[in-house]
Amino acid sequence: MATSKVVMALIGAFAVTAAFCVPAAWSQQPQPPEARVVVIGEGTVKVTPDYAQIVSSVTTRAKTVREASDGNARIMAAANSALLQSGIAQRDIRTSRFSVQPAYAPPQQPPAEPKLTGYSVSNQVTINIRDLNKVGDILDHLITAGVTSVGSISFLVSDQSKALDQGRAAAIADARRIAEIYAQASQLRLGDVAWVTEDSAFAAPFAMRAPAASAPMATSVPIAPGKTHCA
Repeated sequence: MATSKVVMALIGAFAVTAAFCVPAAWSQQPQPPEARVVVIGEGTVKVTPDYAQIVSSVTTRAKTVREASDGNARIMAAANSALLQSGIAQRDIRTSRFSVQPAYAPPQQPPAEPKLTGYSVSNQVTINIRDLNKVGDILDHLITAGVTSVGSISFLVSDQSKALDQGRAAAIADARRIAEIYAQASQLRLGDVAWVTEDSAFAAPFAMRAPAASAPMATSVPIAPGKTHCA
């Protein structure tokens, strides 16, 4: 769903007009500011998502950085191979975060210091799935390959410009409709649009928690993309 908000200021004048004679000296005085009606219009357009995005990660722990890194690399290689075999293009697999952190055991008793027990390596990737029918299968393949976390699934729209333009037009029409109601109730006559500002923000995409990596998955996870907000 695309939502666009605009703020419009329309010049208003009283419906009744009158002419007054004024001295020439007064004709040079500045005119009072024009009356304005300021309203907010909102336009909404529903769109169907055309791709999904999954954020998954692999975290491994070992006594040395080398061991943790090697174990992480093996799982990531298996996951990447499973994705490619499922029809995911390499350009749609992107490393979004990689970190190496020391791991400590809690101190036995204060004021003893924590003891270094090893290292933790985490590799996070963002995957774009162009065929929404494959989302459930992709989740299965990732977890089978050893991925330790699947953070969320987002359903998105590739080209949002058309929907945004439709939302803007609807917002302008809505703003004028509201302004006309206020003008009629206040006995004002609407003039030209003085200015327009847009307040458009991308709403959070529809997301759902993936099942835990340790959970058995006998069948493919059912996924329903539904409708999503593109702005």
